[in-house]
Amino acid sequence: MIRPFIQTASHFFAYIFVRLFVAFVQTMPLDMGDSMCRGLAWFAARVFRIRHRTTANNLAQVFPDATRSERRALELAMWHSLLLMVCEIAWAGRRLHLTNWTEYVRFRNQRDILRACLSRRPVVMVSGHFGNFEIGGYTAGLMGCEATTIARTLDNPYLHRWVERFRSAKGQRLLDKDGCAVEVDQHLSAGGMLAILADQHAGPKGCWERFLGVHASCHKALPLFSLGSGAPMLAGFTKRLDHQPMKFESGSLGVADPEDDPEGHCETVHTLTRWYNRRLAESVGEAVEQYWWLHRRWRTPPPRVAKRLAKLAKAA
Repeated sequence: MIRPFIQTASHFFAYIFVRLFVAFVQTMPLDMGDSMCRGLAWFAARVFRIRHRTTANNLAQVFPDATRSERRALELAMWHSLLLMVCEIAWAGRRLHLTNWTEYVRFRNQRDILRACLSRRPVVMVSGHFGNFEIGGYTAGLMGCEATTIARTLDNPYLHRWVERFRSAKGQRLLDKDGCAVEVDQHLSAGGMLAILADQHAGPKGCWERFLGVHASCHKALPLFSLGSGAPMLAGFTKRLDHQPMKFESGSLGVADPEDDPEGHCETVHTLTRWYNRRLAESVGEAVEQYWWLHRRWRTPPPRVAKRLAKLAKAA
């Protein structure tokens, strides 16, 4: 009886702390919030060294030729981008509206996005832990482009409901990733749009393909959602422009359509997985400091998988 009470109390006080911090951030000018994030990033990366081992290992794999000082500088820049993302989420509800969105967001390859939003066909949109993907979903909803998003339920129920209110404020619908397959199939069958963060580790039984030059386990369900429903897959991104807070570019990096596939991207689960990993890698290459390098994306493959990958690499 005591332990559940303590856990509930800790969740509640954590929620109160976050809400007070967000309320404080919402009153700050953009430049002041940016400066605050730079200071907090220094503490996170240099003093508390949060997720330092994971971050350092990821950077060493992706940038083997970079010096230690270059990787440390990139780690610090990543923390600044990540903390600024939190501030931008807090600012969005008060500053980003349908009447002034052009002050904050510009689009690239908007024809692909409009076609996806206006089409009666289902659409699978993939992006990664890059830039400010939350603002991307918020902006899409602001434009009337409603989507269903698969997300993990947060451990803190108070924070989960608060984050859910932000995500659904402009029309997004959230599905818990556990046991959502039936609802996803129904949604796509009805011609809906599905938005997914595609750079999640899928475990040893996933589809192993290269992401940023290093093999990673990818969920087979993502390409199957597209191939099974005939839905075009759109690779999208939302990144910060010129290191300025609340200045974004949101766009499409390409579309793979099972019904119009002259290059064979949609032939198999592996080919479609390879396609979207390459597209997402292109976006990360444009602003490497905006990727979540603390994300546990790359894991050691099982011996049998490692042996198979080594054979394929040797043959290539």
